[in-house]
Amino acid sequence: MSENWLELSGKTVIVTGAASGIGKAIAAELVRCGANTVVTDLAVTDGDDQDGAYCIQSDVTKKESIENLVAKTLEKFGRVDGIVNNAGINFPRLLVDLFHTHPEYELSDRDFGAMVGVNQKGLFLCAQAAAKQMIKQGGGVIINVSSESGQEGSAGQSCYAATKGATIAFTRSWAKELGPQNIRVVAIAPGILEKTGLRTDAYNNALAYTRGTTPDKLNSDYSKSIPLGRPGKLSEVANLVTFLVSERASYITGTCINISGGKSRG
Repeated sequence: MSENWLELSGKTVIVTGAASGIGKAIAAELVRCGANTVVTDLAVTDGDDQDGAYCIQSDVTKKESIENLVAKTLEKFGRVDGIVNNAGINFPRLLVDLFHTHPEYELSDRDFGAMVGVNQKGLFLCAQAAAKQMIKQGGGVIINVSSESGQEGSAGQSCYAATKGATIAFTRSWAKELGPQNIRVVAIAPGILEKTGLRTDAYNNALAYTRGTTPDKLNSDYSKSIPLGRPGKLSEVANLVTFLVSERASYITGTCINISGGKSRG
């Protein structure tokens, strides 16, 4: 089926945290489907081209930076039809270091503040700035990237999971507030995905410690835990987001769509 089916040509969509990983895949698919796509991240330079997307540097934790992002998007494309709030960070941490050998893997005030700052405050600042412009235009779409962990919790990732649970609560609440303004708000909850460069040795070491194992023994056999028997592809998440941004999803709002290959605790 042609990507023109989504009718995104001429639409302008911002994707946060899009210099790599899920965000980069989402931005690439939006470009392929004809959207004016703005990639924003700390790791890009204003005006750069990323596979057809226009780059604007921003820090999602700073209000002035996000207001500048929206202003520059308007200067370049004249409107904001959608924003994909993908920027996020995750430090695997235990509430209490039961093993008493790596105190750095016990959740600290600093780690807590950093995750809440990006994953919750950043989400709020981006959604608010975009929504103000969408109200002026008469509508738009806000897509919030949550996580399966935000629905079910995750050992060794309690703070991250809590921020992703908050993402779902924000989504449902904002959909009720903004629906009368013709603004849809939808969350997605990816499960286990293919590895990207963001999954560093440092991350794997921390995650393994919080789960009482070693990095080489972290579960990679998903045949039992995931009904489809494999991790998800970044392109599959991108396909979902691109559909949700389009008018083909015009009656979907105030909900979280799980994209996890059927994985659950049951």
